Amino acid sequence: MDAVDRKILALLRDDGRMSVTDLAGAVRLSVSSCHRRLKELERTGVILGYHAEIDRAALGLAFEALVFVTMGRTDQATVAAFEDAVSREPAVVSAERVFGETDYILRTLTRDLTGYQELYDSVLGTLPGVERLTSTMVMKRL
Repeated sequence: MDAVDRKILALLRDDGRMSVTDLAGAVRLSVSSCHRRLKELERTGVILGYHAEIDRAALGLAFEALVFVTMGRTDQATVAAFEDAVSREPAVVSAERVFGETDYILRTLTRDLTGYQELYDSVLGTLPGVERLTSTMVMKRL
C-alpha cells in the first residue's frame, strides 16, 4: 500500500460511486493502472464493498437508540448464538463487542418509541446470554 492507494481509498470513502475514469484523473494514473489498483484493493480485502447511505427518516425509521448489553454468560456457544441472532435482526444496524463492564454496544433503528419498546421486549431482551440491557436514545447525529 502506497500513497496512491491511500488517496484512492480516501476518494472512494467520500464518493463510493466515483467512476474509475474520474478516480484515475484524481490520482494521476491511467484508467487501466487505476483499475488494476482498485481490483487489487478489492481482492486483498482492503475494500470490503460499496454501500449506499440511506435516509432512515425517509424510510420511517426515525428513532435511534444505543443499547449497552451486559452478558450473563460468555462461553463460546452463548456468544456465537448471541452474535448470530444480532446479525439477523434488521433493526440492529451496527454491533460492536467492547471491553469493559458492557460487553456489546448495539445501534438500533425503529419507527418510534413504541417500535423500540417492541424490539426491546420481544427481541433484545430474549437474546441468548443477555443479563442486562441499558439503552439511551440518540438526540442528534453529527
